[in-house]
Amino acid sequence: MSKSHEVEYCNLELRFDRRLIRNFIKTLIHEGYSLYWNEGERQFTVSIRTGRKLVKLMFQRVGDRFKIVGDYCFKDDKLVELMEKMIGDTRGHAVVKRFKDRQILIESIMFGEIIRMVEITGMEHKVLYQREPVITDADMKRAIVSQRIEQRIPILRLELDYALLEMYDAMQSEDEQAKANIKQKLEDLYQEMVKLEL
Repeated sequence: MSKSHEVEYCNLELRFDRRLIRNFIKTLIHEGYSLYWNEGERQFTVSIRTGRKLVKLMFQRVGDRFKIVGDYCFKDDKLVELMEKMIGDTRGHAVVKRFKDRQILIESIMFGEIIRMVEITGMEHKVLYQREPVITDADMKRAIVSQRIEQRIPILRLELDYALLEMYDAMQSEDEQAKANIKQKLEDLYQEMVKLEL
């Protein structure tokens, strides 16, 4: 890729630990980039000088990890290479637009792999690559079971609340048989809740 070709990174979703940022900074220094970084309470910023342009990469803190935020545009080959390595290493998601002459190549990346590649020349759109969705029967069964569980949990909570009200009434009336029946019902509901929420 020539220096005049621009690469734009949009919708980046990369999550990683501090070690990856340190390695990224070491690599940039090793490659001869002039840079500085700043760490705040909520984010880590790396500012990189590429020729006369200053690029600021923003890393947002998420617990004890980080995620990169924002859209970025590079004309520097090495920076493009490093960014794409980071996308691959973190198994991240991104939309990458490569501008070359009067042509745009758009790559949709999920989990570090290209899933779709489209070439745009003028008004023409041409799909160069489209990965087929890989959904197995087991994935479908898990999705159905998961959906049933999500629907069952709120109903189960209502049943538990109602059974607790019944238990209160049985205790007020000192009905030992009703208390025993409701206690068994509560135990069954509790066991079901534990299984569903695990």
